[in-house]
Amino acid sequence: MNPLSLVGRLMPQNVQAMPLADRLNAQKVVPEIDLEKAASIQNGRPVEGGSFDNVLGNLVRDVNSKQVAAANTVKDMMAGGKVSLHQAMISMEEANVSFQLMVEVRNKLLESYQEIMRMQL
Repeated sequence: MNPLSLVGRLMPQNVQAMPLADRLNAQKVVPEIDLEKAASIQNGRPVEGGSFDNVLGNLVRDVNSKQVAAANTVKDMMAGGKVSLHQAMISMEEANVSFQLMVEVRNKLLESYQEIMRMQL
């Protein structure tokens, strides 16, 4: 049996009926981030006077906690704990995606800073 033939069975029926271009657009889900809300919450608690520093700090802390959680999940799986392979892979991919997001945010901030520095007054 061809492994790719299973993909059609796993997809919901309403997605299979869509044209390919619509299916590709339907799969692009970009979460919206409320920066004011993200800046005003730290460790699950509201913070007075959320700032840009808090937003970046929260982003780095979240990425770090996901990396640590992924490492712990892999250790538990390798030690024979009650962690399945797919749970370990999911946590590793979640940590990877969050790290990639953080790197892209850093790149955009750096590009913005460089653009501002090139401006003539």
